[in-house]
Amino acid sequence: MEASKISSDALFISRIRIHRHFLLATGLVLVALLFHAPIAVAAELPKLDAANTAWMLTSSVLVLFMTLPGLALFYAGLVGARNVLSVLMQCFSITCVVTLAWVVVAYSLAFGDGGALNAWYGGFAKSFMSGIELKTVKGTIPETVFAMFQLTFAIITPALVIGAYAERVRYSGMLLFSLLWLLFVYVPIAHWVWGDGWLQKMGLMDFAGGTVVHLNAGMASLVCALVLGRRKGFPDTHMPPHNLTMSVSGACMLWVGWFGFNAGSALAADGSAGMAMLATHIGAATGSLAWMFCEWVRYGKPSVLGIVTGMVAGLGTITPASGFVGPLGALVIGAAAGVACFFATNFMKRSLGVDDSLDVFPVHGVGGMLGTTLTGVFAAASLGGVGYSEGGTMGSQVLVQLTGVLATAVWSGVVTFVLLKVSDVLVGLRVTAEEETEGLDTVLHNEKGYNL
Repeated sequence: MEASKISSDALFISRIRIHRHFLLATGLVLVALLFHAPIAVAAELPKLDAANTAWMLTSSVLVLFMTLPGLALFYAGLVGARNVLSVLMQCFSITCVVTLAWVVVAYSLAFGDGGALNAWYGGFAKSFMSGIELKTVKGTIPETVFAMFQLTFAIITPALVIGAYAERVRYSGMLLFSLLWLLFVYVPIAHWVWGDGWLQKMGLMDFAGGTVVHLNAGMASLVCALVLGRRKGFPDTHMPPHNLTMSVSGACMLWVGWFGFNAGSALAADGSAGMAMLATHIGAATGSLAWMFCEWVRYGKPSVLGIVTGMVAGLGTITPASGFVGPLGALVIGAAAGVACFFATNFMKRSLGVDDSLDVFPVHGVGGMLGTTLTGVFAAASLGGVGYSEGGTMGSQVLVQLTGVLATAVWSGVVTFVLLKVSDVLVGLRVTAEEETEGLDTVLHNEKGYNL
């Protein structure tokens, strides 16, 4: 009996110990799960990458450098001496106006979430940069940096259009038109292509702005040139650049700044950015030489203006393809840009008599169309590109690219026409013939670029 009782007690104590160990182990597991849960959630949150942030800060500076002073000097040297300050003033003013509009509402409309209508516009939730704080992250970079980088694109696009109406537009008309154009032309197309809009969902490949920037500005420039009409004396009066040294200096700045424009569009310091930078440089160099040789053969001498214009054509045309194609694609696209844009420029001025003052449409518009379309070809893996999405083919991708080109051209062209008419009614667009003869520097700003 005594032995049986001892055995029973031992068994009872053993069971208690087992239960105690089980409860302890269960408790430890629960505690571990409780502590692990927030860790797992935190791991899923976006994480800031210092290298990517540093590169995007640098890229933002480079793209702003393209407008001020790059584009400003490039354009200012190409006009007459009596209009040099007006062009510089326009570039500077657009930078300021677009910045304020971007903060108030444009960034939200371009990169916000439009809810049920997000395919078309981004909504107003991010107006006045609402919700963008010190630690807000977009991908792997601060959203402040992302917003600033995209702002520099929004600045240079309407600034490119200046080249179409240079030497004959009122300052007040330019300001109003540029603001309206940003809101009703640039912002919707930027959202369609980069803000999770309908063209992006369709699979349009536009790495850095073949449609959003170059074709968009090019179509607007063509409409501006047609609506405003020719400059006084065009095409019979020779209108050479007043300071090619200034223009070449600005062109060199554009070339350097374009590395931020294209390679920065990777939004990371990675292989995609590296390939985009290499493709950009190849496109610029090839476009320059292709234009120069076309001019040399046709007119007997290569010109400085020709080689720098070919550079801009090469850069604009490689822009949509830069992160999607390899060196071979960049060579072909750059060469095609130099040849196509050279003949387009001559055809526009000599055959059609369209006074697009600084050749924005034949360089940026034609280049944007050509580059966006050829992206669908040279993105093929067999040609050194990144390849197509699963199930995609060259034919299907080219069709998507052409859809993006057509949508951008139609929207930009039609809405630009309407905005020009509205601006003309409200404040007036074109200066008088007498004011044009005197020069916009004196008439509009009571200053002169040169006091010799």
